[in-house]
Amino acid sequence: MERGELAELVIQFTEAFNREDLDGVMSFVAADAVYDEFNGTINRGTAAIRAAFEPQFRGGYGKLRFHAEDLFVDAAAGKALIRWLCTLETKRGPSAWRGLDILHVEHGRITEKLTYAKAKVPLLGETL
Repeated sequence: MERGELAELVIQFTEAFNREDLDGVMSFVAADAVYDEFNGTINRGTAAIRAAFEPQFRGGYGKLRFHAEDLFVDAAAGKALIRWLCTLETKRGPSAWRGLDILHVEHGRITEKLTYAKAKVPLLGETL
């Protein structure tokens, strides 16, 4: 996969979250993928990954939006890192937290999504 193609895949994947399109998100995920959540929970396979994402897409955490801040792509290795600001609109008011995803991609599908958070409790705090 060329650098531009990998970068576009990462952006489209992130935009699917912002459209609240779970099927769109899952269309990027390989059948045997691994999703390592910010809290250390590891989900293996599309059924487990979908189940991990469902509360977010049902609005369980409020309205989330990911705003890309940096994107690093290593096309030869099939890896990308996207750093984002996640804004939330909740019943308690707006908040935000920063994090990043390291994505491993093979044959145009995400095989690993490793998420890291820059917060003790990502879903609480003032809007940045």
